[in-house]
Amino acid sequence: MLDTVISVVFRLTAIFGYVLAMTYYMHMFQLNSYHANVQMKWLRENFVGGYAVRVAPAIMSLVLSFFGSIGLAVGVLANIAYLIRHLPVKAKKPLVFTARVKRMIVSFVVLSLVVIIPVAYFTGMHFIYSVMLFLPCFMIIAANFVNKPIEKAVGNHFINEAKTKINALPNLIVIGITGSYGKTSTKFYLQKLLSSKYNVLMTPESYNTTMGVVKTVREQLDATYDIFICEMGAKNVGEIKEICDIVKPKYGIITSIGPAHLESFKSIENIIKTKFELCDALPEDGVIFLNGDNEYIAKHTPSRKAVYYGTENKQLEKVFGDNLGVSDKGTSFTAHTEEDSYDYDTKILGKHSVVNILGCIAMARFLGCDAKQLVLPIKRLETAPHRLQLRLGGEVTIIDDAFNSNPSGSKAALDVLSAFDGVRIMITPGMVELGDKEEQYNREFGEYAADKCDYVLLVGHRITKSIAEGLKNRNYPDDRCYTFSKVTEAIAYANSLEAGKKKYVLLENDLPDNY
Repeated sequence: MLDTVISVVFRLTAIFGYVLAMTYYMHMFQLNSYHANVQMKWLRENFVGGYAVRVAPAIMSLVLSFFGSIGLAVGVLANIAYLIRHLPVKAKKPLVFTARVKRMIVSFVVLSLVVIIPVAYFTGMHFIYSVMLFLPCFMIIAANFVNKPIEKAVGNHFINEAKTKINALPNLIVIGITGSYGKTSTKFYLQKLLSSKYNVLMTPESYNTTMGVVKTVREQLDATYDIFICEMGAKNVGEIKEICDIVKPKYGIITSIGPAHLESFKSIENIIKTKFELCDALPEDGVIFLNGDNEYIAKHTPSRKAVYYGTENKQLEKVFGDNLGVSDKGTSFTAHTEEDSYDYDTKILGKHSVVNILGCIAMARFLGCDAKQLVLPIKRLETAPHRLQLRLGGEVTIIDDAFNSNPSGSKAALDVLSAFDGVRIMITPGMVELGDKEEQYNREFGEYAADKCDYVLLVGHRITKSIAEGLKNRNYPDDRCYTFSKVTEAIAYANSLEAGKKKYVLLENDLPDNY
C-alpha cells in the first residue's frame, strides 16, 4: 500500500512539474517572439545559470527512480524541488494566453503523449516520468514547428481581412512611422497634434509588428477615422515592407537609424535598408519625413519626395528647431518652417525629444494644421510610458527611461540627467541585442556616463561588466559605482544616498524576463 502511494505521489509531482516547466518555457518562447533560433540561442546563453540549474533535480529524480520504493520516496523530494524551481513568479511582461499559445499547448500535450507513452512502455513508468522533466523546452519548439502551417494559414486569413478593410477606406490617410528609436514617442506626439484637426487612430502601445498592426486594423479601424498612424517595427530585413504591403501608407516618418537589434540585422547597412523600406513603399506622390540630424538618414538618398527636420542642419532641414531651453519642468524651442517661425513649450524632456516633435510639426503643417493651432497640443504632450517619463517624489525625482535602451538613446537620456541640478544617479542593467558589438557599446556607454553621473548603480553582473570597464577607463571613483542583483535593491540604495539633498534617478533600460 505504501509503495503504491509513493509511486502515485512520484508520478503526480513529476506531472505537475512538467506542466509548470511547460508554462515557463512557453513564456520565454513568447518573449523570444516565437522564433526557434532565438529560443535556442537563449537556451545556450542561459544553460549554466538557467536550464542546467532548473533540471538538476530531474537528474537526481532519474537516478533515484532505479532504487525501488526508498529511491522513489527521495525522488519525490527531487520532483518537488524541480516543481518549485518552475513556480510562476511576478513577471515584468507575463505570459499572455493568446490563441496561438493555446494552439501550441494543445500540440505540446499531443506531442508529449506521443513521445512519453511508447517510451514508458519499454522503459518503465517511473523512469520516463523523470526523463520527461528534461523535455519541456524542446517540446515547445517542436510544437511550434508542428503548428507552422496552421499559424501561417491563420496569419494569412487575418492579413487578408486587414487588407480588405484598408481597401474599403479610400479616403483614409495612412502614415507610417519607423526608426531604430523614437518611433513610439513620435507616434504619440503626432496623434496629439493631428487630433487638433482630424479624427486619428494610432496603433496602441508598442503594437508595431505585422500581426500587431493587423490586429489594430481588424478590431479598431473604421470609416470614422481620417488618419491612421501606423508604427512599424522590425528586427529583420523585409519586415517593414510586409507591414507597408498591408496598410499602404501615403506618408511616412523615419525617426532615426542606429545600431539597434544588430544581433538579428547583422549590419548597419541592413538596418538602413529596412527602415527605408517605408520610403520605397510610398506611392509616387507620397512624401517621406526624415530626421536630418541623423547621419545615416542624412547620407541616404530617398526614393520619394523628402521633407527633412531637425536642429543641426539648417541648409538641409525645411523644419528647423533652435533656441532650445531645457529644465526639469520641460523644454522650450522655436520651430522654423518655410512659412513662419513659432515658439513652443512642452513638458517633454531632451533635445532628441524636440527633434521628434519637430518631425510631427512638419507632418502636421503639411496636412494643414497652422502653427498657432499646435501650441496647446504641444504644451499638453505627455511622455510615452517609460520613455524619459518624469515622476516627481519629494527628495527623489525618477526619470523613467526603462522601456528600452540603445547607444543613441542612452546618451540622450544621460544628457537629460546631466541638465538637472542635484545628485545625479543612473540605474541600468545595460544594453542588449547589439550582436558582437554589445560589449563595445556598453563600454562606450560607461565612458559617456562617467561625466554625467554622480553615482552609477548597475543591475546584474554579465552585461554591466563592460559598463564598469568604461567607467574605469575614465577613472570613475570605485566608491560611486556599485552592482546589484535586482533593480529594487539599486533603487533602495539610491534613495539612501546623500540624505537631505535633491536626487535625480535615471532608470535606463529594464531587461525583459528572458535576460
